[in-house]
Formats: sequence, structure tokens, C-alpha cells
Amino acid sequence: MDPEFGKSLDTSKKNSWRTSLLLAYQSLGVVYGDLSTSPLYVYKSTFAEDIQHSETNEEIFGVLSFVFWTLTLVPLFKYVFVVLRADDNGEGGTFALYSLICRHARVSLLPNRQVADEALSTYKLEHHPEKNSSSGVKLYLEKHKVLHTALLILVLLGTCMVIGDGVLTPAISVFSAVSGLELSMSKEHHQYAVIPITCFILVCLFALQHYGTHRVGFFFAPIVLTWLLCISSLGIYNIIYWNPHVYQALSPYYMFKFLKKTRKGGWMSLGGILLCITGSEAMFADLGHFSYSAIQTAFTFLVYPALILAYMGQAAYLSQHHHTSYQISFYVSVPESVRWPVLIIAILASVVGSQAIISGTFSIINQSQSLSCFPRVKVIHTSDKIHGQIYIPEINWVLMILCIAVTIGFRDTKHMGNASGLAVMTVMLVTTCLTSLVIILCWHKPPIVALFFLLFFGSIELLYFSASLTKFTEGAWLPILLALFLMTIMFVWHYATIKKYEFDLHNKVSLEWLLALGPSLGIARVLGIGLVFTDLTSGIPANFSRFVTNLPAFHCVLVFVCVKSVPVPFVPPAERYLVGRVGPAAHRSYRCIVRYGYRDVHQDVDSFESELVSKLADFIHYDWHRSQHSPHSEEDVSHSNESTSECRLAVIGTVAFSGTPAYEIEESMQPASVSIGFSTVESVTDVIEMEPVHAVERRVRFAIDDDSESDVRTNMELQLREELQDLLAAQEAGTAFILGHSHVRAKQGSSVFKRLAINFGYNFLRRNCRGPDVALKVPPVSLLEVGMVYVV
Repeated sequence: MDPEFGKSLDTSKKNSWRTSLLLAYQSLGVVYGDLSTSPLYVYKSTFAEDIQHSETNEEIFGVLSFVFWTLTLVPLFKYVFVVLRADDNGEGGTFALYSLICRHARVSLLPNRQVADEALSTYKLEHHPEKNSSSGVKLYLEKHKVLHTALLILVLLGTCMVIGDGVLTPAISVFSAVSGLELSMSKEHHQYAVIPITCFILVCLFALQHYGTHRVGFFFAPIVLTWLLCISSLGIYNIIYWNPHVYQALSPYYMFKFLKKTRKGGWMSLGGILLCITGSEAMFADLGHFSYSAIQTAFTFLVYPALILAYMGQAAYLSQHHHTSYQISFYVSVPESVRWPVLIIAILASVVGSQAIISGTFSIINQSQSLSCFPRVKVIHTSDKIHGQIYIPEINWVLMILCIAVTIGFRDTKHMGNASGLAVMTVMLVTTCLTSLVIILCWHKPPIVALFFLLFFGSIELLYFSASLTKFTEGAWLPILLALFLMTIMFVWHYATIKKYEFDLHNKVSLEWLLALGPSLGIARVLGIGLVFTDLTSGIPANFSRFVTNLPAFHCVLVFVCVKSVPVPFVPPAERYLVGRVGPAAHRSYRCIVRYGYRDVHQDVDSFESELVSKLADFIHYDWHRSQHSPHSEEDVSHSNESTSECRLAVIGTVAFSGTPAYEIEESMQPASVSIGFSTVESVTDVIEMEPVHAVERRVRFAIDDDSESDVRTNMELQLREELQDLLAAQEAGTAFILGHSHVRAKQGSSVFKRLAINFGYNFLRRNCRGPDVALKVPPVSLLEVGMVYVV
């Protein structure tokens, strides 16, 4: 099942309240696992060193007040009521915000952009483009190229911190849950038991990733629901039994009282308090799997009240216990009679929370890869029915090694919490900045509204961020180090990819050179289909000219294929293929642009090859059909046979023709879109989409209209049949995939940094990561690689 079709079918179902409640229940296991386990370590991290619990209870009540207002302002007000509305066709996350901004302002650094991409049904704008031109912020952003790079760096920073959170969250969640054993064994035994048990659980967690979330996913929601009911029940019990007046601490007055007494120590302890909102970003990042109403309902009516009760219950217990024999932790407030069941549920909930962030890390790396911001890695789709559930083996094992290293290296919640807190606040600051731009560019609100949003929420997050930075030597250095390392890799890869594209663009070969190739020059045409992969959307790539120079032959049917990403989450199947001719019809050369969104599933090579041939057949039929029914038929025939320029590209989705078709493919036809003309970045090219039609059933057959009204029409029918027969014969002979095998080096006179980045950094990554043939899943027997040296 195609994920796009499933997505469109689900859209109508999400409208009913019953479906929303079901989705809200399912979201508990995927979205709220990390957020719901934060009570395990918030108080323990806050009181680890900077402040002490005293008889006056000012510290514990002040911390409770901070936790309450932080949970209210950031997850509830910021995310649920504002950020979740900044979705990209139902998708959320850092790249969704970047995609929205790139569609409303020309700030994208992606190569091979086409105006034709703006005709995609998922490329929707909030308002007509002419209304956007009045925005001074938009004009300023578009004018200064350095801001385009700064925006990309900001997005990459947020992405790297999410990946860093994928390392830290499993470690701190599982470690905090297992640390409950300290109340059931001696300190000596506890010291040697917690670390091995935590590492064992982490190894099992990562070892099971290749099975996919869907195989155990139905357990996730009940576990998190049980955990939320458990901590809220414990909270109510502790409030009633120990301190029924603890609700008074929710007043903001206690925050000021807390800071007045603790001063610098209280400010530094905010690095532990901010852990109460870890996992909030998951509400936005996982928006595409559920719906706005489902996530809003689950958080507002279940997760938020349960967390508040849990924190109030812990505070109520601690307000009556100032000299506990154990360090402040979640488990000291759990009655001894239910401590073991709570421990087991906590471990299961921490595993669920870890699973959510691991899956999110896979997803964001896949998105980065599709936007040319991450080296190619192997992506395995673990579910045929549920879109977005993927597994990346290389990333999985690297995350596992780093998680175990963090657990063994830090050995306590304090250092892990400091590291996790900095990563979380950085992601939230990036989201706040990008959302502010969305408010102006996409929602077209006055800049003062965006400025208020930025200052209000940004100041809260900066306060916590500054407290986290003070913990640099106590664990907060780790996410900074990871982010610098990952950002270097991602920026070098993206920079070299852009430079390679610019090299291809400046060194492409003219169409006249291609058309001049023939027997007179010793060039032979062999039977079969040659698929030449390139990043160019027009012109003949230099790697093909090098191929013909070294091997003076090419296939009788030649297709220049450009597989490109567009700044939308999904491209509907009916709008995926742009097909056109390269030269006259007799040359049998075509161009096919295959467009994918940043969350699309790329096809395997077998289905891609067969679908590409069917799209070519549809285009051939459409092109001759258009010429036949044009008021200037003779001119079109001449154009088809004598043109030395690239013909118009057509969006080949599904199409029906009047009269008797000459070639048809048996499939269910769906309506496509209206006819519009566009231009590309490199050259002006007409792009025509098919007219809307009703669903029809078609079969493979050849036919000629015996009652032709003119010799021109008969001649066109014969040429159509001949071209289709050539295509089928070439398909039966086999398909060759022609890819460039590139080596990139910096040109003479380049700076030291550029030489290091290109000659060493990029080439090291290229040699040690998946090649384009692996990413495209090309069988080795059909692969032809052309060596190319790029001097950039």
C-alpha cells in the first residue's frame, strides 16, 4: 500500500471524535513515553548539588512551582496551542518548519529547484504569492544569501541536538528506572548491579530495533497509560496522606521566594527542573503519525494532569521528610508495598520512551539524507502498511555504543540530566526561532506578534539554557561535542553536494552534441534501455559524454533520470513523474524527473524500472495524441521529428485519451490535475499536466484507426506504434543503470578549510558510506559506473 494513499484515506477518518480518541490513545505510546517518565529524575537532578532540601520547604515548593509553570507554558501553551498548528501537510518537526519557510520565501539551498514543483498539490501556500511580497522580513531574508546559510545551520543545529537526545534519553530513562533497586539492596550491591542491568536493557532495546515498532507497538500505549495512572494515583495518595495544602505551592510567588533564598544555586538548579519538559518536542515531531486533535486531547486531558499530580505528590511527601536515609528520588515517595510493581512498570515505560526517541532519530536522519544534509545510509522500512517506521542499521549500532558509553562514563543521573537538558533546550530554542518566521512568512501575521512569541517563550528557554551551560564541565559538554561533530559532517556533505551540482551545471553538454552522435562518428546504438542518473533537470550531464567517449555506444532508448527531493513531506504518486523528450522523437531519448518528499518512501529498483517504462509509454501516447488533436498538427509533427531542443515536460500520473488508444497499461486510473505552464531554474520549459479523467480499466493492446481522415494522422499512428514497439523491445532486452563514480577535490588556490573539507572530509565520507547504487538499490549486474573528477 502506498503511504500517500493511506495518508489521504486517513485524513477523512480523523475528523470523527471516535477516531480522534483512538488516535489519542495510540499516541500515548509513541509520543508521550519520554515526557511521562520525567518524574523519575527531575527532583533527583534538581537537588543533586546546587540546592538542599530544608525544614522551611521553600526549596521543594519553589521547585514544584517552577515545574508547574514550565509544564504549563512550554508544552501546553507553546506546543499544543501554537507550534502544532505550524504543520507541513500534517507533518511536524524541525524539517517541517524549514520546508514551510522555504516554500514561502526563496531561502532554500537545495539544488535543481523547479517552478514546476510549486504545482504539486502538497505544495500549498497559506495565501496567494502576491500577498507575500509585502513582507519586509521575507524580502530581507531573500536578499541576503548569508541568511540562507544561517537558517540552514540553525536547522542542522536543531537536528544534531535531536540526534544527541537520541543518545542521552535512553540512557537517563533506563538508568533512572533501574536505580529504584537502591531501596531494595545494600549500597555495595546496588553500585555493581545498576550499571550492568541498565546496559543489558539498552543492548536488548537496540537489538530489537530491526523488527520494527509495529510488531510490539500495541503494547506501548497500555504501558504508558498504566504508568500515567500509576504516578497520578501515587500523587493523589501522597497529597492526601502527607500534605493536602501542597497545591498552594503552584502560586508563582513561590518561584520568586525560591530564587530570593537560593540565589545563584537556585538559578543553576534550573538545569534539573527543565528536565520536566523533555519529550515535549515529540508532540510536534510525531504529528504526522496522528492528528492535531488527538495529540492535543491526550496531553491536555491525561498526560498534563497526571504529571502535575505526580510532581505535587512527590513534593507533598518530601515536605514531611527532610532527613531521609536515601538521596532524594522518585522511589522514596512510593509506598513500600507497591514499590516492586512500580519499578517494573517504570522500567517498561522508560523502554517505551526510549523507543520513541530512537525511532524519531531514525526519521530525522532519513529526512536529512533526503535533503542532501547527511551521508547516504541504508534505510530499511520495517512496515509495509505503516508509513514512517524505518530502521537504519549503522545509526542503530552507533546509538547503542554511545548510550552504553554514556551510562558507564557518567554513572549518575546528575551528569546525564545536565547533558540531556542542554540538548532539549537547544532544540526548543531552534523551534521557537523557526516558528517565529512561520508566523510572519506563512501565517502573515504582523511582525509584532512573532516578536512577542519569540521574546516570551525565547526568554523562558534562554533562562533554562543559560542554567544548562553552567553545567558544561558536569556533563553538558557531551551534547555540544556531539552537535559540533555531526554538524561538521552534515555541513561538509551538503556543501560538497551543492558544489558538485554547480560543477555539473557548468559542464553539461549541449543537446546538439548528443544529436550529432551517430554511425558517422563510430557511435553504435545497442538494444536496451539506458538510464543515466543525474542531478540536472535540463541538458546532458558530463558523465554521459565521458561514458560515450570511453565506450562509443549507447542504448537505443536513452533516459536521463533525475531523482530529486522537493520541500514537501509527500509527493502524490500521480504527480511524481515529470517526463519529456530530449531531441526529436526518432532519437528515442527522454528526460524523467522523479520527485520525492522528505518523508517519502523511495521505490525499490524493480518497481521503479517497470513504473518508469509505463510512464514513458503513457508520455509517448500522450505526446502523439496531443500532436494529433492540436489545431496545428503538421507543425507538431514537424516539431516532434526535427526539434533540436528539449520538448515540454509533462506530469505523467494517470491519463485517458479519446478514441482508440494505441498503447495502454492495465491499471486503475485516477484523476490528475489541470494544465499549467512553468519554467525551470536553468531554462524555460513548458510543464503540462494531464486533464482530469474518470477512473477507467485499461489493457495492453495496439491499434490503428482504419478510418483515418488524413495521411498525416495515419502517419502519426504508425510512428506512435513504432515508438512503442521500440520501447517494449528495449525493455525486453534489459536495462542498464549508468551512474557517476565521483572523486571531488578542491581547486588550486582554495582556502585551507575548503581543502580540508573537500579533499579529506567529503572524500572520506563518500568512501565509507553507501554509494548511490546502494541507495538506489541497483543490481550489480545492471550497473555501469563512470569515473568523474570534480574540481570545485
